[in-house]
Amino acid sequence: MTKLSIIIPAFNEEKTIHLILNKVKDVNLIWWMKKEIIVINDYSSDDTSWAVKRYISSNSEMNIQYYEHVENKWKWAAIHTWISKATWDYLIIQDADLEYDPQEYNLLLKPVLDWYADVVYGSRFMWWKPHRILFFFHSIWNKFLTFLSNMLSNLNLTDMETCYKLFRSDIIKNIELKENRFWFEPEVTQKIARIKNIRIYEVWISYYGRTYDEWKKINWKDWFRAIYCIFRYWLFNK
Repeated sequence: MTKLSIIIPAFNEEKTIHLILNKVKDVNLIWWMKKEIIVINDYSSDDTSWAVKRYISSNSEMNIQYYEHVENKWKWAAIHTWISKATWDYLIIQDADLEYDPQEYNLLLKPVLDWYADVVYGSRFMWWKPHRILFFFHSIWNKFLTFLSNMLSNLNLTDMETCYKLFRSDIIKNIELKENRFWFEPEVTQKIARIKNIRIYEVWISYYGRTYDEWKKINWKDWFRAIYCIFRYWLFNK
């Protein structure tokens, strides 16, 4: 039976981890697909570990695997470390912070299950779904980075920096990934763009963004590093 692996990196998400796990639990996937949930605690300083373990003990019927880093390695390092643990046909990344809605997994799954796509991006900027109105310059930077990435990769994405990226397993497993933080997004985009005959699709998704007071973790240094990574992996892949 076809299976979707949902990788959830968590850092200091004690207050929200049970909420996102409930949302994932409630999702009914198309084609009767099975869900495999992999939670990676990236050395949280709060009680994320206790919260996850308590949730697993109360929901033993769910297929949840739990791993911990012994030091803080950042979000995408968690994915690099544990991606081999997945036994999936397809993979999606799910942030633990409630900014993205798991009920929309099926929107991303449909193009790949209909054999149109190999990779599907969920765009926050296509504007057919609810979006929390937040930061002007944040959106401008997102659009600039997407434009720059598109110019070098010859793609026409609207949201390169989106968390929701759905991959066919054989594709993502054969990509050597190096970046540990938010710079993963330009890295993986430049690398998949170079794969011969790759079929990349984009669908609209909702976005319930957090403010910095609500502990949004990205900052201006990440944007400049992203520019560097776009050029680095464009040149490297050439």
